[in-house]
Amino acid sequence: MSTALLTLLLVLMVLAQGTLFRRRALKRLTYQRTFSTRTAFVGEQVDLVEIIANRKLLPLPWLKAESRLSTALVFGSTHTSAEETSLVSGNQGVAYHSSVFFLGPYSQVTRRHRVTPTRRGVFSAHSVSLTCGDLFGTNAAQQQLDTGAELIVYPRLLNEQDVSLPSSRDQGDLIVRRWIAPDPFLVQGIRPYRAGDAQRDVHWAATARTGSLQVKARDYTADPHLLVLLNVQRTVDQWGDLMDYEQQEIELAISYVATLCLAALHAGVGAGFAANAPIVEGGGPVLMMPERAAGRDAEILEALARLRILRIRTMHAFLDDLIGITGLDIVVLTAYTDAWIEERLEALRRAGNTVSVRWPAQRDTP
Repeated sequence: MSTALLTLLLVLMVLAQGTLFRRRALKRLTYQRTFSTRTAFVGEQVDLVEIIANRKLLPLPWLKAESRLSTALVFGSTHTSAEETSLVSGNQGVAYHSSVFFLGPYSQVTRRHRVTPTRRGVFSAHSVSLTCGDLFGTNAAQQQLDTGAELIVYPRLLNEQDVSLPSSRDQGDLIVRRWIAPDPFLVQGIRPYRAGDAQRDVHWAATARTGSLQVKARDYTADPHLLVLLNVQRTVDQWGDLMDYEQQEIELAISYVATLCLAALHAGVGAGFAANAPIVEGGGPVLMMPERAAGRDAEILEALARLRILRIRTMHAFLDDLIGITGLDIVVLTAYTDAWIEERLEALRRAGNTVSVRWPAQRDTP
């Protein structure tokens, strides 16, 4: 056989296999990407799990998976069920993750990348680009996928010893006429049964003695509710974006909000927070009134994870919006105060709230 004929056959084989891989390489190829958990705290390690399966007879000599991720997700060790090479590089807040590996016929590769979030926020790992090459690397088939993978990163929590609850009503030991609830441990006497009284409150001895149904009359104790107000404006005339060190101060304040609200909830106190910043682009100031329901801690932490450090309302106007609320323990986190702010805080006090002003970078002020 002549050299020319061999050359022609070789060229035809290369072209044929190239066409085959270009048309069939991405057929019956599945890709899944998830985080091992939906939520995590800053500094908590999670796994980014990728499962790629080749469900056909045609092997894939090389398959590259590329994606863009935030540099706030720091990659550590990688665990895989097949030989693999990975590369992570990044700048300007974006990291590029690339993996190249071989998939045989009817095979599956599972990769677990250890990831550590370094700041709070909502981080997506949605988009991935798959590139399959032929035996000679001369042809490639590409496909863009949206996996929907997302990680919600909660703020870093502070030491609870450094975050004190407001002392006016947080212990629930003051007998008051407002914001009151029956205390199951305080019994002030016996009274006749009324419709709606719980069976557990029936005083059977008194009922037998009097001949009519008697129940325990319970005393009342304070039912405190904590509202933390966060001002993301560092100075009264601040309008634009914050410098890095200023952002760090606000992040510390957000951690303070999270720690204070969780401490209140763990103490049985209803908690909520408000800020002159949005949790979604184009949204208004966030306001979560105090509650003590199941899952409230997760609701607050997720809202804080999504909170954008963007002042959309001045502190003056923000406090004006809150005039009229009553019966709350209010902690105001602000880097500054002025006469106008103090006037609004005094109005909140006259409405029946307790108000204290704090800033995590400084000592608390009453």
